[in-house]
Amino acid sequence: MDMLARLKNLKEPIKFAMIGAGSVGKGLLYQSTITPGIQCLVVADRNVAKAVAAAEALHLPHCTVQTSGQLHDAIGKGLLAICQDGNLLARCESADVVIDASSAIVEAAGFAVGAIETGKDLIMMNAEADLIFGPYLLHLAQKHNRVYTSCDGDQPGCIRRLIDDIQLWGFELVMAGNIKGFLDRYSDPTKIVPEADKRFLDHKMCAGYTDGTKLSVEMALVANAYDLRTMRPGMYGPRTSRLTEVFDLFDFKAIRESGKAVVDYVLGSRPYGGVFVVGYCDNPYQQSMLGWFPSELGKGPFYVFDRSFHIVHIEAMKCLAEAVLDRDALLQPTYGFRTNVYSYAKRDLRAGETLDGIGGYTCYGLIENCSENREHSGVPICLADHVTINRDVAKDEKIFMEDIAYDAARPDYVMYEKAVELSRP
Repeated sequence: MDMLARLKNLKEPIKFAMIGAGSVGKGLLYQSTITPGIQCLVVADRNVAKAVAAAEALHLPHCTVQTSGQLHDAIGKGLLAICQDGNLLARCESADVVIDASSAIVEAAGFAVGAIETGKDLIMMNAEADLIFGPYLLHLAQKHNRVYTSCDGDQPGCIRRLIDDIQLWGFELVMAGNIKGFLDRYSDPTKIVPEADKRFLDHKMCAGYTDGTKLSVEMALVANAYDLRTMRPGMYGPRTSRLTEVFDLFDFKAIRESGKAVVDYVLGSRPYGGVFVVGYCDNPYQQSMLGWFPSELGKGPFYVFDRSFHIVHIEAMKCLAEAVLDRDALLQPTYGFRTNVYSYAKRDLRAGETLDGIGGYTCYGLIENCSENREHSGVPICLADHVTINRDVAKDEKIFMEDIAYDAARPDYVMYEKAVELSRP
């Protein structure tokens, strides 16, 4: 029976609670109203007005709550509960699963732990928190018999589905790739305003997309799930007009002979927002059959397969249903920190300046192999917020842990250290 039929036949809907009411959160809320067998019980956002506006736009009966009692009263009356406190939501007894669709990092650590420890599955649409805390949260979820997974609809989940396909077909994975339309390492929340406003996106978040940090985070999630590596910090990202140009731009034979598949991306090739994988097959019969198809796949023994879209919230409900009904995780940091995303200066920085994190004015992030950084670790971009530089750092120079003053007892640093410890060989 397919997933739609299964959801239609459920006696009780899958009930979820969601943190974040931005563009993604609003989309998830809408999708839950049209997908059979799935119901959103509660939404939390530090900006309660944003969550209320989302509920009103979708004509959903709702009320705001501040206590656990009020929360359960609202649910009992069939109202969508809206609150500011993500910890209150994470511990909602009526929910089967929590989706983190926020952009929070420090606060996300507490939300995630609360959800798992109170018996809920956890689905991450917060790629940054997913990356930096993932190995620890996966460990915690396994300890509590819960499912922890990245969500479908974003590039990592779409790449996972492509990898599954080619491996099922008998191809060996050589590269997992992303297709990016535009890159400006020095974008910031001021420069990006016109483009962000066109897309109804938060300015800082949009700058993090544009400067390549989000791209690196996405590909690190894939690398950590499949034991992949990057060939250099930030990947190569050659400019292309057609995806088949990858055969001229990468030495896939050498990559395969290295014994380790890689992550990378191409810049400018359509479709923007798509993903691709490169697989290897040297079977003569299979190669002759593949020769019937358009040359866009390649001439062999390396072949490229792409997916032209990722449509975020529209694809998310299947992942949620698979987690709850089948106990199946779409994507997890199975191999711990094979890669991480480290901070580089967007401009010349002076001692005493405060870093402002992803999409800010001070730094961008590049994916790197963790095995090459054990003795002299960089500052993970996901932790590079509200910490102070203690030396001058030149534009495009890497920022190391010894270059910053930070509170090691801060919750995000504490959880990150737990994740690192679990990732040690």
